Amino acid sequence: KQLANEKGTELAVCLIEKAAEIGAHILSGAVMDPRALTELIPDWKAQGAPLNTAVTEDRVIFLSETGGRKIPNGLLPGCFLNHGNYIVRLGNVAKWLGEQAEALGVEVYPGFAGAEILFDDNGAVKGVATGDMGVTRDGEPGPAFQPGMELHAKYTLFAEGCRGHLGKQLEAKFNLRAGVDPQTYGIGLKELWEVPADRHVPGLVVHTAGWPLPADTYGGGFVYHLEDNLVAVGYVVGLNYTNPHLAPFEEFQRYKTHPEIRKFLEGGKRLAYGARAITAGGLQSQPKLVFAGGALIGDDAGFLNAARIKGSHAAIKSGMLAAEAAFDALAAERSRDELSAFPDTFRQSWLFDELYKARNFKPYMKKGLWMGSLLFGIDQQVFRGKAPWTLHNSSDHDKLKPAAECAKIDYPKPDGVLSFDRLSSVFLSNTNHEEDQPCHLQLKD
Repeated sequence: KQLANEKGTELAVCLIEKAAEIGAHILSGAVMDPRALTELIPDWKAQGAPLNTAVTEDRVIFLSETGGRKIPNGLLPGCFLNHGNYIVRLGNVAKWLGEQAEALGVEVYPGFAGAEILFDDNGAVKGVATGDMGVTRDGEPGPAFQPGMELHAKYTLFAEGCRGHLGKQLEAKFNLRAGVDPQTYGIGLKELWEVPADRHVPGLVVHTAGWPLPADTYGGGFVYHLEDNLVAVGYVVGLNYTNPHLAPFEEFQRYKTHPEIRKFLEGGKRLAYGARAITAGGLQSQPKLVFAGGALIGDDAGFLNAARIKGSHAAIKSGMLAAEAAFDALAAERSRDELSAFPDTFRQSWLFDELYKARNFKPYMKKGLWMGSLLFGIDQQVFRGKAPWTLHNSSDHDKLKPAAECAKIDYPKPDGVLSFDRLSSVFLSNTNHEEDQPCHLQLKD
C-alpha cells in the first residue's frame, strides 16, 4: 500500500485476522530488533510506536538446581546480545501496526479466520474463504449463523504463524517441502507479571539454560523487564525430547521457583498466560516460499531466528519483500503466477545473511546442552557463522520413546503463588469459546 501510494496507483489491499482485534492473538513480552520496522516506517518513534523500553543489560546464566553461573558477555556470540533492541508488549506493537495499515487505506477485517483456500480453473490460488460463524457442535447452522465469504485476489499472502493450517495445505498441494529438511519445533510458554518496584530492572534481558531440563533436552528460559513494573517470564522446550513424561507446562512452572528467577517475581501478581508453537528449523527447513497465486511469509514459512529467539523483525522483512514482488508483478499486469522475485530478493537480503549465520544452531543444540553450546560458540566466534558445513534437521516426533522405557518425572504441586495449575492458567489466556461450537482440535490418530 505504501508503494502504491508513492506511485499514485489504485490498489486494494485486504487483511483478514482471526482475532477480535489486531494484536489480540500476540503474546506480550518480547525482545524486538527494530531494523525491519525502521525500513518499513523510518519515523516510527515520532509516530508513537510502542517500543518504549530499550535493552540496558544482557545476562546469560547457566542454572543448576540451586544456583546459577553468569557467562561473561565478552564470551557470548553476537546473537545473544541485545544492544539497540527493545523489550516490547508485542500485542501493542501489532495493534499499532494495524492502525498504520488502516491509515494507509488497507482494508482490515478482524474477527475473520481464513478457513479454506480457493483455486481458479488453472489450479492457482485465487483467494480464501472465511469460516461459517454460528455453527453448533454438530456442524449445523445455529440461530446466529453467518455464512463465510469468499475473498478473491490477484495474489494472496499467508501469514498465519507457526504451522498455519492453510500453509500446511499449500505445502502439500504445491509440494513446497520437496528437497528441504523437516521443520522442527519448540513450544514457548509465557506469563506477564506485575512486580514490586524494588524487583524491577527496566531494560534487563535474562536468558537461562540448564535446570530444570536434563542436559540432553533442548530448552531454556527468559525474563524480560518491560516498562510499568511489568516482567515477561517464559520458557521454551524443543519438541524433540525423548521422555513422554516430560511436560513443558510443568517445567515452566517449576522454572519460576529457581532462586535466580523467583527473586524477580516474589511479591508480584501474574496478569496473563499463554503458549505458542515455535518454528526452529531455520533455513534448512524453510519450504519453497512461492506458488501460483501467492506466497508464505513470516512464521508460516519458518522465518524465526531460533538462536536469537526473535521472529517479529523477520516477519516484517519477509512481508516487505513479498509485497515488493507482488507490487512489481501487478505493475506488469501479472496475476496469480509465481512471485519468483520474492525468494530471489530474500536470498540477497540482510535477513538471509542473518538466518544463514544461525543455521546450525538447532542441529548443534540437539547434541545436548554442554556439547551443543560449545559447538555453537565455536561456530559463531571462530567461523562467524560461515563454517563450510550445514548440519541437517530431522523430525522431532521420531525422537519420542515409549513411556515404559522412560523414567517418570515427579512434578511438585503448584503453590498458587509462583507456580500454577493448567486451569487457572488457561483462564488467564483470554481464550473464549462458545459452549456449543464445533471442536476445532481434532486428533487424527
